[in-house]
Amino acid sequence: MEKRALGKNGPLLAPIGLGCMGLSGLYGKTDDDASVKVIQAALDHGINLLNTGDFYGMGHNEMLVGRAIKGRRDKAFVSVKYGALRSPDGAFNGMDNRPAATKNFLSYSLVRLGVDHVDLYQPARKDPTVPIEETVGAIAELIKAGFVRHIGLSEVSGATLRRAHAVHPISAVEHEYSLIDREIEDDLLPVAQELGVAIVAYGVLSRGMIQSKGKVQIKPNDFRAHLPRFSGENLERNNAIVQKLQDLAAEKNATATQIAFAWVISRGENIFPLVGAKSIEQLNECLASQTVKLNSDELAKLDSWFAPGSVAGTRYPEPMMAMLKG
Repeated sequence: MEKRALGKNGPLLAPIGLGCMGLSGLYGKTDDDASVKVIQAALDHGINLLNTGDFYGMGHNEMLVGRAIKGRRDKAFVSVKYGALRSPDGAFNGMDNRPAATKNFLSYSLVRLGVDHVDLYQPARKDPTVPIEETVGAIAELIKAGFVRHIGLSEVSGATLRRAHAVHPISAVEHEYSLIDREIEDDLLPVAQELGVAIVAYGVLSRGMIQSKGKVQIKPNDFRAHLPRFSGENLERNNAIVQKLQDLAAEKNATATQIAFAWVISRGENIFPLVGAKSIEQLNECLASQTVKLNSDELAKLDSWFAPGSVAGTRYPEPMMAMLKG
């Protein structure tokens, strides 16, 4: 698998990473043994970027990743998000990116993962009560101590990235990026390219809005029913756009999933899309996207169909969207 540098002069990684969040039950029931096999299959295919968070399953996801990489640590580039506070019922209670908390969170992550260092460490969101310079400074101290290799950020603005980068080089920013959601193209992406910072793109399939066939059907207990893009007329409009993508995929003897990943990969050498596979079959489908080549006419069609503003509804309700303006 052809590899790309994560950030300026960073480590060489496969162009696709594995997002492990879904292996801890957010999208329905999971099986730990099967999940470990998915992670190990990804490593066997050359995928080395494993993306997890200490709050995914309240630590369960890190323990799962730790189990999967035991004896294979040299094959894995482990990225950990931290700082999200959870209550026993699973609710989110804000962020804590204070320097002392940053070091505390990492201590527990190292034990759950069974490793002596984390390759990429990043706050999951910007804590509005803590200057980003203090948070990055604390992670920089962890780098000097040998417990972290690289610093990342998640869901921040271009201005925040500049401030952080001035304290210590930032290797990557994790952000939602897909045909459906292209907001980073106006602000964050140009700054990242200027500074030599990679983009780790999650949500490439926009929480299942992009699927290989058929329309999205929202069941009563589906958490997406609370997301504007999946509600009422918005869902009907968005399903119609995705149908065009499915038709194009059929013409190319590919799937809509593969086209979606091929498009993100085509956006630049500094972009690493995450695959949220829960099965080896899903993993293999996404890996095959690397063989899908989009010509200029096809790219023009996709840019037209999924132009900014063409998709109806935001990715989160307004109160949650306000939390993302870091």
